Amino acid sequence: MTRLDYSTQCIEEDDIAGVVEVLKSPFLTQGKKVEEFEKALCDYTGVKYAIALNSATSALFAAYLACAIKKDDEIITSPISFVATSNMFVALGAKPVWCDVKQDGNIDENEIEKLITSKTKAIAVVDFAGKPVEMATINAIAKKHNLLVIDDASHALGSSINSKKVGSFADMTIFSFHAIKPITTSEGGAVLTDNDEYAKQIRLIRSHGMVKKELWNSDMVSLGHNFRMTEVAASLGFTQMKKLDTFIKKRNIIAAYYDERFKNEALFLTQNIPHANISSRHLYPILLSLELHANKEDIFKELLACGIGVQVHYKPIYQNSFYQEKFGEFSLPMAENFYRSEISIPCHQQMSLTDATFVADTLVQIVQKYAHKVSTCQEN
Repeated sequence: MTRLDYSTQCIEEDDIAGVVEVLKSPFLTQGKKVEEFEKALCDYTGVKYAIALNSATSALFAAYLACAIKKDDEIITSPISFVATSNMFVALGAKPVWCDVKQDGNIDENEIEKLITSKTKAIAVVDFAGKPVEMATINAIAKKHNLLVIDDASHALGSSINSKKVGSFADMTIFSFHAIKPITTSEGGAVLTDNDEYAKQIRLIRSHGMVKKELWNSDMVSLGHNFRMTEVAASLGFTQMKKLDTFIKKRNIIAAYYDERFKNEALFLTQNIPHANISSRHLYPILLSLELHANKEDIFKELLACGIGVQVHYKPIYQNSFYQEKFGEFSLPMAENFYRSEISIPCHQQMSLTDATFVADTLVQIVQKYAHKVSTCQEN
């Protein structure tokens, strides 16, 4: 049985031709393709600087390091994210301060201010599934308390708020180009910023802290790493950027079908996107009703057995063993309810409406079966 994955890449002939051209060229790394890709990101988002790196994890680390996050700083962040969001500032000795989320999986901006202390350095937010966070409120809080805003927008390239692209709202924004993201470089990431000094520091961090001087002479002016993106990856990213809006449109056609199909569904909820915003629709999350939480694993397995690739995003980061051992037990009611409820169903540019219909029909059928079982048990 062929499985319909919850997300997947779309590689076409122009992508392949661009990669082959690089493979036949003298430069597989440190050529001009990375600069071309960075310019494409800047042109698309309207941001002054884009620094491409070999992963979004490297991009997060470089961003935190560039703004001098250090031991004992506190970073207010969401627990509903991939672990890299917090791992990279924890690696610098900073402490996560977990903020609860809303029903859509995004950080609850109304809970942030009460978590601020004299040690708070930054607010690190996550645009879950591609839905932009409430940036106006978050930026106002940050300005009031002189804090940085770092946007882990790994899900959200192509998303926008009132026609303004995600990437242009925070002090620094991180994008991911992993294979299943809105566009891909296979692995890769970028930091976008309008801050001259942050851009300079991230470029140093990316390449061993070294600057070229004259002829063979170079100088290492700070500690750095090898976080460089290859020319092959950048070539793929450059051709993919030309198709990003088309990809986002196709994802939103699938999402719009789901939205209409599920609008009166009583057994699960979907993520609501305000009319003035666009989501990249990296994920299409559904939230099972409370009565179905105990059956989530069975529902998940049945969907897989039907050829529908599903996933869960995410276990709260603080529930991972490393975080429990390092920072102790922690609990947030909304984050944990979100985790018990959430399943991501297929929504991507390689799907047809026929595929979406099959997913919706199968999902509703399976969910209704378990709801009936729950109802029968309750009556007995």
